[in-house]
Parts: sequence; C-alpha cells; structure tokens
Amino acid sequence: MDIDTQITTKGKEEQIEEKKGIMVILVGAPGSGKSTFCQDVMKISNRPWFRVCQDAIGNGKAGTKVQCLASAATALKEGKAVFIDRCNLEKEQRADFLKLGRSHGNVHAVVLDLPAKLCISRCAKRTGHEGNLQGGKAAMVVNRMLQKKELPKLIEGFSRITHCQNETEVQAAVSTYGSLGLLDSLPSGVFGQKNSESKVQLGIMKFLKKVDGPRNAANNSQVSVGNNKLHNENEIALHGPESGVASSGNVGSEVKDCEHTLSGNVGNEVTDSEYNLSINVGNEVKSSEHSLPGNVSDGVKDHECTLSCNVGKEVKDCEDINMVSHKDTVSSDNVPTLAFPSISTADFKFNLEKASDIIVDQVELFLQKYHNVRLVLVDLSHSSKILSLVSSKASQKKIDTRKFFTFVGDITRLYSQGGLRCNVIANAANWRLRPGGGGVNAAIYSAAGKSLETATKIRAGSLMPGKALVVPLPSTSPLCSSEGITHVIHVLGPNMNPMRPNCLGNDYTKGCRVLREAYSSLFEGFGSILGEQNKLINESNEKEVSETKDQGELNLMKQFALTDQKGKRECVNEIEINKKCKVPQNENESDSTDLLNKNEDRSTKKRDESMSKAWGAWAQSLYNIAMHPEKHKNDVIDILDDVVVLHDLYPKAEKHLLVVARAAGLDQLADVRSQHLPLLRTMHNVGLKWAEKFLTENDSLIFRLGYHSAPSMRQLHLHVISQDFDSKHLKNKKHWHSFTSPFFLDSVDVIEEVSKQGKATLNNDERYLTKELRCHRCRSAHPNIPRLKSHISNCQSPFPAALLQNGRLILPPSTQSAEKPS
Repeated sequence: MDIDTQITTKGKEEQIEEKKGIMVILVGAPGSGKSTFCQDVMKISNRPWFRVCQDAIGNGKAGTKVQCLASAATALKEGKAVFIDRCNLEKEQRADFLKLGRSHGNVHAVVLDLPAKLCISRCAKRTGHEGNLQGGKAAMVVNRMLQKKELPKLIEGFSRITHCQNETEVQAAVSTYGSLGLLDSLPSGVFGQKNSESKVQLGIMKFLKKVDGPRNAANNSQVSVGNNKLHNENEIALHGPESGVASSGNVGSEVKDCEHTLSGNVGNEVTDSEYNLSINVGNEVKSSEHSLPGNVSDGVKDHECTLSCNVGKEVKDCEDINMVSHKDTVSSDNVPTLAFPSISTADFKFNLEKASDIIVDQVELFLQKYHNVRLVLVDLSHSSKILSLVSSKASQKKIDTRKFFTFVGDITRLYSQGGLRCNVIANAANWRLRPGGGGVNAAIYSAAGKSLETATKIRAGSLMPGKALVVPLPSTSPLCSSEGITHVIHVLGPNMNPMRPNCLGNDYTKGCRVLREAYSSLFEGFGSILGEQNKLINESNEKEVSETKDQGELNLMKQFALTDQKGKRECVNEIEINKKCKVPQNENESDSTDLLNKNEDRSTKKRDESMSKAWGAWAQSLYNIAMHPEKHKNDVIDILDDVVVLHDLYPKAEKHLLVVARAAGLDQLADVRSQHLPLLRTMHNVGLKWAEKFLTENDSLIFRLGYHSAPSMRQLHLHVISQDFDSKHLKNKKHWHSFTSPFFLDSVDVIEEVSKQGKATLNNDERYLTKELRCHRCRSAHPNIPRLKSHISNCQSPFPAALLQNGRLILPPSTQSAEKPS
C-alpha cells in the first residue's frame, strides 16, 4: 500500500505559531473497524485525541448529528485532534464536519474500504455493539449502505485521504496516526490504491424483491467510481493543508440522499445513525424524509429522519417507498474559474520566492475587485516548491481558500482527471505564440488541437513579455468539448535563463515589474471575459423585458414568408415584397437566407415571444447545416472549424456565397458581442479569400461583404456578393434594397463597431426597404426592376466614395487605382 508515512517536523517556535487542529473523518460501512481504528490510535498516540461517535454521543446512547458537531467543535477549540466515528459514506454526510474541521485546521479522511463479506461477518458475530447493529440483519444494512457509497475526494476539502483495503493497510494507517506528535503534520494527497466498489450481494437484493438490484447496484458503483477514480488512480491532490475547496459538483451522475432508517415496534432493536435507503431515479439517486408506519420485528433506528415499511421476518414492499426530490444547491461548478500555471519559474528560471510574492499580491488585488470567482494555481508535481510557497503566503494573508487555492494535476485535464471545472486556462506561451517547446505550452496546444493555433493566429502573431492575449476556444476544440474550457489566455513572462533568448540577466527589478505586468494582464483578461458574460446576461434579461415594446424586428419578421402561386418557396432577403411594386405574384422568390414557414400564424404571434421561437421551420435550414455540415456535404463548399461556406440557393448576383458561423447561440448579428470578434474576423477573412479567388477567375467583378440588419434565416451568416446583381432571382424592390441600402452592413464596419462599442448598430428600419429604386453606382432613379437591371448592366459610373473607403469593396488589382476616391 502506497501510504506516505513521512512526518515533517519544523522548528519549535515556527510550529507553535503554525500549529493547526486535525480532524480525521472515518469512512466505512458498519463492521469495517472504524471504532477499533480510533481506539488503537488513541492507545499508542502521545497526541490528545477525541472520538466523536453518534451511536454513543448521548451519555452512552445514540444521539444526533447536531450533538456530534457541537462535541467536535468543543474538542477542536481545546486543541485536541478529533476522530469522526460515523459511516460517512456519502458526500452530503461529510459536508458539515468538513466545514467545521477546515475552520480549525486540516481535515483528513481514512477510508476503511474492506470487503463487504468481512464487514457483514463482523457485524453478525459481534455483541454489545454501541449502535446495536449485530446479528442477522447486518447483511441487509451493510449492502444497502454500500449501494450508495461515495468515496471522498480532495476537492471536497480534504487535505489528505488514506485508503485501506485490508488489515495490513489499516494497521499501517494506525501506526501513521499513532506516531503523530503534537507539532507534527502529514503530507497532503491521496494515498493507497483503491479497488472497485464493494458489490452488493445478489441474495440480499432478491430478498428485498429488487429484481434489477444487481444492475442498479452496479450502476451506483460505477457512478461512485466515475466521481472518484481519477483522483486516486492519478494521485491528483490539492497542494497544502489550506488548498481544499469546500464544495464541488460531482463528475458523472449525481448521488443525493438524506439519512433514513426503518422504524416501528422493535424486538431486537438495531440502531445505526447512518442507515440509508435509496430509490433510483434515472441517473440520480435521491430519497426523502418520509415516515411510513408499520410493525417491525427487527428494526433499525436513525436519529435524523425515519422511514419504515411493513416488515415481518422478511422485508416487504420496500420498492413502494414514496420519494420527494431535493433540489440541488448551487455547486462550485457554477463559479467562473481560471486555472493558471506559474509563469516564468520553469524554463525561464525566475526566482521562486519573488515569483510567489507577486502571484499572491496580484491574486489578492484581483479578488478585491471580483467576488464570485475562483483562481487556481496548477502544477504537475506534488513536490512543487512554488505551490508550497504560494499556499503558505496566501494562508498568511488570509486569502479565502474557496476563491484561490493550489492544485496538483494536468492543466489540460482538470475536469476529466481531477473533477475541477474551469472555464478559462492560462498558457505560459512563447513570444511567437506557436506550439512546441515542451511544458505547459506544448500540452495546451496539443490538447486543444489545431483550432487553438488557428484562432490565435487570427488575433495576433506575437506576444511581448508582460502581456496576455485572450483567445476564445472554438466549440470544436477537444478542450472545449471534453473539459468545458471556453477561453485560453496566452501570457508571456520575463526570461531570467541565460540559455534562452532575451534574458534579463540578474535584473530582477525589471524582471519583477514584467512578471507583475504579466499576471496583471492575465487577470485583466479573465476579468474582461467575466465582464462580457455578465453583460450578455444583463442584456438578455433587458431584452426579455423590452422586447414587448420593440416591434421593429418582429414587424420585419411578419413581412416575410411570401410564396408564389405554384407553391415554390424561396427566401426573401430579410424583406417583404413592396406592395407598391407591380411585380407578378409568381416572382415573389426569396434567397436561401430568408425563408419562413408560410403556415406560421403571424397575426396571433405574441410580441414578447423570443426570437428563438420566431424562426419558422424553413428558417432553420442554415442552422442545421452549420451544426451538422457533415450531413449536408452536397450543399457546402468548405467546412472549417468555425464556419461553413455554401452558395446562396437563390443568388442575387453572378457570385453570391454565404459564410455561416458554426457557433451555437448566434442566431443573428444582434446576438454578436465583443467576445465574438475573432469569429467575425474569421468570417471576414474566409469571405475575402473566396472573393479574391473569384477575382482571379473574372477580374471584371467587384465584391462586397456584409450582413443583413434583420435576417429571416436563423444562424449568423455573412454575404459575399458581387456587385453586378446579374441574377434572375433578383425580382423586386426589397431584394434590391436588402443589398444596397443601409440595411446591409459592411463586414469591416461591423468588426470596427463591435471592437469599439461591444456590438453593431443595426439599421432595421423597414423604410430602408421601401424607397424608390436607384442605381447603386450613379444613383439614378428607375421605375421598376427590369429597367434598373438594364441600366446597371451598362453603367460605368464610379461607386460612391463611402463604399470605396475602408475596404468596403473588394476590387480586382487592375481597377483599384482607378476606383480610388479623389
């Protein structure tokens, strides 16, 4: 067994100053030897220990959990080390004791994970047990409790967890704690390899009339393994006694329960303070606080809540126990979290003492500004000196360990291997912002896939020391899909290693300033992400309130979905056909970006209905293609990480493409905010590439890239359209105005506005779509579309000066100088 029995001893004066209490929570089924363990340690230890046992807390009789907490608190205040001698098989049962113990010092767990048969045998043979759990009922109780076993995890708040699977390992743990002096401490981490969960006996399940009992038991076992195995197999540990987290969400299925018991008229009464009954509900196991009366020959008592069923010598109808679900409390999974490595202390050889001071100072400053956040310093090594230094200094400054702690593990697998959910991770990047070089940089680029490199290149080509770069992760990145990482922040610190470029030598005055700037930039980047997320939430709430007053967008939507008499459906480019424009009804076509279901009952649609509900069936086609392009290979011409490219089904010009965003939740330009700037730039660059490709094939074309202010097709899409407008599908006034009026927003202007204001200004006034027809070059007026088309095919006038500025038009190289405004 891999138990670390090393006991560290410091100078006497230092230890007295840093001396902290210890609470050891025993975890194990009845008969696993918890009470014996406590007694054996107390016999040989020179340290004062106090045992809290619920079965004997009330003057030798069974008491309550509240009494146990009060007794433990008193003992800790008196400077005693405390054993919590309860079964503690579920996370919920341990939570209150963890909270109490961490307020006085360190909390350890000793898991007596002995075979179920051994536990049952001991219970059946023993007499005079404090809780009276003995005799023939032991098998049922033990197996019932093991069904819902949740092994402890470091992320619950434990600083040390020791697993024992046999008597030899139990004795080794007794020796470890028995030799622990008053001023001694034990290393943090997880020790002892864990076997698979104890299996529930088939005979017991049949006895309880649970036909699917073994399968459910296996499922429950699998849940627990899923929640805990990676902590133990990889020995991932929170570093240092102050590094625990008070609460955390579970990995895999949730397991919830409260403490129940069977009660009634008792012959040979069996008392157990943690006897649990559960009912499987989907993937969750929940139970409630009910009392069902009945006669019980062999009863089991609990001191918190009671649950009973009619039992003679056999247990009957347990499957009919009523249940009430308890709503989840908010877990730490909901807290925005940044995980970051120590910058410049590895390959760049920055002094660890100085680096740890800077880290703690910058963390303290950040947490003064932001409250509902977590910062996690991560390192791969259990023996990491930087983690130890930072943990110690953060403790001295009394920084809340729920908001900042250290963690030992792989920064690219914090959730899958450590159960720690992080939204953002920092990368100790090189100045070229390229993969490779080993360490954190290589690991993050490798785990994130090619999409991170692509997204980074779009935003910057290099990075200066002391600076940070926020890069949103594409949803297709493995880090996003498997770990839940939404952003990577590249940060570059100072180099103090003479073997590496741009070494500062021994100039720590400059080095400390640059490192301080690096952490400040990193945390500011995280803060900007938080700000944008909060802004989106606030704007979403405001939109829901004000949408009933804002009819502009819905008025436009109500004008769509016209169809011709032959039943053909084509999308109108965000526009209804102008009633004043005398065009035959069978010309009422629309392009593939603007079709709504003609059966939609627009007259009865509520004005406060959300936009997600306003999209008709036909309007979903672009969304479906963007989310599942592999199913539409005949429709798309290019599939990239962030976008797909396809021809407009009803083009309004000789060349008309759509660049469609693949990000979920971006239905239209109104949804775009500053965090989507990289995506907007990607869409623009892709559109520009295709325009330039067409220009090499036909240098008489001129292109414009832009968005409609109020699209009728769901999913953000960019139009790449040639300015000849030579298409049989351009048939009415609103087709024309949707691409030539302020309703059409140039891509370069959208990017600039979002960069400066956080969002684009939309010109969705329907009056733009009903004005008279004018040539987009010379501005001459024309009575109808055929006359306009005839004119523009021969018009050689230059484009308006506004269009020739800021790269709004994509011109062939041969005409760029001629088209420049004077």
